[in-house]
Amino acid sequence: MKGWIVALLLMLPVLCAAATEEPSQERGKYLFENDKLGSSGKSCASCHPGGRKLEWAATFEDEKLIRTVNECIKKPLKGAPLDPASNDMKSLIMYIRTFAGP
Repeated sequence: MKGWIVALLLMLPVLCAAATEEPSQERGKYLFENDKLGSSGKSCASCHPGGRKLEWAATFEDEKLIRTVNECIKKPLKGAPLDPASNDMKSLIMYIRTFAGP
């Protein structure tokens, strides 16, 4: 039992840092490639490896892109939609924008 408490206390600074992390393309890439946005075992990259077929979506206005991302999280990924104002959503949007065509 004590080991579990010590482990939790050691992880606390990491968890707090992640919660206050500023939006970034790096965080967006991590979320895009991670299967933890839902319960299907898939990630955004499962359907869009390397951003394939997102060139058009990357040009959407923020509101439309946020809706599109949340629809993908809810349906194919079987997850809970992200808060549009969250740093995770902002990070995903920043990363998806890197796929815009020339």
